[in-house]
Amino acid sequence: MAAEIMTASETLVGSDAKKASALVSVVVLAYNEELNLPECLASLQGLPREVFVVDSGSTDRTRDIARAAGAIVVEHPFENYSAQRNWAQQNLPLSSDWVMHLDADERLTPELVAEIADVLQNPQPGIDGYMFRKRTVFMGRWIRHGGHYPSYHLRLFRKDRGHCEYRLYDQHFVVDGGTATLNNDYIDVLTADLNQWTARHLRWAELEALEMMSAQINDGRVEAKAFGDPIQRRRWLRESFYGRWPLFVRPFLYWFYRYFLRMGFLDGREGLVFHFLQGCWFRLMIDVRLYELRKHRADI
Repeated sequence: MAAEIMTASETLVGSDAKKASALVSVVVLAYNEELNLPECLASLQGLPREVFVVDSGSTDRTRDIARAAGAIVVEHPFENYSAQRNWAQQNLPLSSDWVMHLDADERLTPELVAEIADVLQNPQPGIDGYMFRKRTVFMGRWIRHGGHYPSYHLRLFRKDRGHCEYRLYDQHFVVDGGTATLNNDYIDVLTADLNQWTARHLRWAELEALEMMSAQINDGRVEAKAFGDPIQRRRWLRESFYGRWPLFVRPFLYWFYRYFLRMGFLDGREGLVFHFLQGCWFRLMIDVRLYELRKHRADI
């Protein structure tokens, strides 16, 4: 592993001009992302940056695509998203004071690129992190209703002031300092392959159920607050409101709320599929696995 980091460091030393001009160090996690990675990296154009692609054993052209785009590729075994992101931030030779984390299926809009460049060239006093507004695209359609847009995620912060909270699923970044929200979107392009989508969500349902069964340690995590920032409010709603509804009932109530009361039906056929799968089926799978784990614990 030391050899991998040394290789990245030597590459950076050979490009001092690039280091000097980088406003931000971008970290992209990837695994077999040859279809998504080109657009992700292309969306960074216009932003003075250095890019690290942290690959966890891809067997396709992911690494070649990253190098061809000028990114530095570092390989590291994948444990979970929290561990991978924190490892990258702690071990990569990041030359900028600011770090931005992306996934390979995410991309910045040109408007957000311009806004990021502006705030980093003229940092706001007392601000150590910035939240981005996420636009989800599913089966080629922007999901605008059902309470799904806008949602906010903290992705840009001073590297010595932030980290990823340790959760098995649905991790957010936490900043020790003030935060602000940017006005423009980044895009999360969900796979159109429903077999892949459901396989991922079955795995995530297992992780979320395990998370709910574990003794939760709040140090270093997003604080659930009813009147906090958008991320804190969403965490509070899930833990203190949704979490108190009965198993097997709450997924259907939540889907009804999203699809009818929050007008998810306006997202068309793609919205019907998305809001049912993500808002009901996925959460039902979490409840099923949680029920099994609780029953197993009671039988021991």
